[in-house]
Amino acid sequence: MNDIETVKNHLAEETGLATVSTVQADGRVLTTVVNCGMIEHPITGDTCVAFVSGSNAARLKHIERGSQVTVSVRRGWVWSSVTGPADLIKSESLPEGIDSEKMRLLLREVFHAAGGVHDDLEEYDKAMAAEKRAVVCVSPDRILGNP
Repeated sequence: MNDIETVKNHLAEETGLATVSTVQADGRVLTTVVNCGMIEHPITGDTCVAFVSGSNAARLKHIERGSQVTVSVRRGWVWSSVTGPADLIKSESLPEGIDSEKMRLLLREVFHAAGGVHDDLEEYDKAMAAEKRAVVCVSPDRILGNP
């Protein structure tokens, strides 16, 4: 299987619940559970898997160091995974073309793509800014899975 639409459909179930794996400096793999969604990459325009992460999460240090990221999704006996390089978008070091307003909207977009719902989006925006949340965009170099 190498179909990004299959991955997107898997992520749409269970509010995007997936495991994310990165490589630590000592070569060990760190795996965590996050909520992911598919969006258009805010820099390249290509389809990517994205998630919001706390600014102190170890995975962000791994990504900054150049670790590839694998996102794995399992629904029953069916699974799919996406592996590729990740772009880290943080409010304290925004890339060219993304200002604070675009960052605010990007955090919302990823939240919604991952199945998130919030009664007060202004409150959500304030919490994301206060917590210095980052957006991780994984570009799919390799897609694996079983039908």
